[in-house]
Amino acid sequence: MPTVWFVLVAAMLVGYVLLDGFDLGAGIVHLWLARTESERRVILRTIGPVWDGNEVWLIAAGGTLYFAFPLLYASAFSGFYLPLNIVLWLLILRGIGIEFRHHLETRVWRGLFDGFFALSSTLLAVFLGVALANVVRGVPLSPDHSFFEPLWTSFLPRGATGILDWYTVLGGVLALVALTIHGCWWVALKTEDDLQRRARRLAIRLLPLLAIITIAGVPLTVAVRSDSLRNYSAHPLAFVLPLAVAAGWVGMAVYGRQAAERKAFLSSCLYLVGMLGGAAVAIYPRLLPDSSGAGHDITIANAATGSYALHVGLVWWSFGMALAVGYFVLVYRMFRGKVIADSSGVQRES
Repeated sequence: MPTVWFVLVAAMLVGYVLLDGFDLGAGIVHLWLARTESERRVILRTIGPVWDGNEVWLIAAGGTLYFAFPLLYASAFSGFYLPLNIVLWLLILRGIGIEFRHHLETRVWRGLFDGFFALSSTLLAVFLGVALANVVRGVPLSPDHSFFEPLWTSFLPRGATGILDWYTVLGGVLALVALTIHGCWWVALKTEDDLQRRARRLAIRLLPLLAIITIAGVPLTVAVRSDSLRNYSAHPLAFVLPLAVAAGWVGMAVYGRQAAERKAFLSSCLYLVGMLGGAAVAIYPRLLPDSSGAGHDITIANAATGSYALHVGLVWWSFGMALAVGYFVLVYRMFRGKVIADSSGVQRES
């Protein structure tokens, strides 16, 4: 049963990255792609009906983590206290940027909150990548599974590590590039004409950089954590995940040049699923590895709540997720179609 909950928590985090990822990507690029106020409004309207709902998946994943693996929740949320507060403030700043820009019709006001939206989206993407890289690299856990990391130390991924080092920064850059591309495909899918073409062109131009960082990340991850390929050797079926990463990248390249935005966006989703699933396989059955080498890993065995609670919780979790998924299907169907600008402002086509 702990393995089932490991998969469920991982799936919820993947769902958050897929959904809120294109929101973040749209925020990262909206100042670069949009050349007029009307185009900025169009980009914001592509995510407007869904962005706050997408962030619920992060809260739900945190709640599920608290229920299924309370030791990990307690250790990680105390040890990562500083970066989690940074993420919280960035989420608040992002919401402010979206909601407040419409309150006054002046260029200075709109420009200020557009800047907040772009900056917070960019830093959130980076910190999400840094967080995942910290989990893969591990943290210096004590015998009671507590730890503390400053923001940075020597910038090396060994010894007295900090939140930021060259490996975790690489993870942040990878997340930034991947989510920027993901957001571009979403904007291209939901818009038309020049804005659509600029979004598609930017995504295609970033694909070589994404490939370089992705390929370089494999040997660098092995250098940082030598046993990261252990599960792949023991279970060759896991290699379907790297194949999904490659297929997703190729799909984005091929469908992007064919102007098939929907297929390119789904290929981006496949790439992200493969990357995140691959990271989960690399650390399993650990939830948070110990980088000190003392063997104080937090695993699914020592972090899981009681067996009875896990079995009963699965029933209620399934019921809640069915409601949530139904709601999201309804919302995305209601707001399907393209967002276009006309002489009176912005409207949506079915």
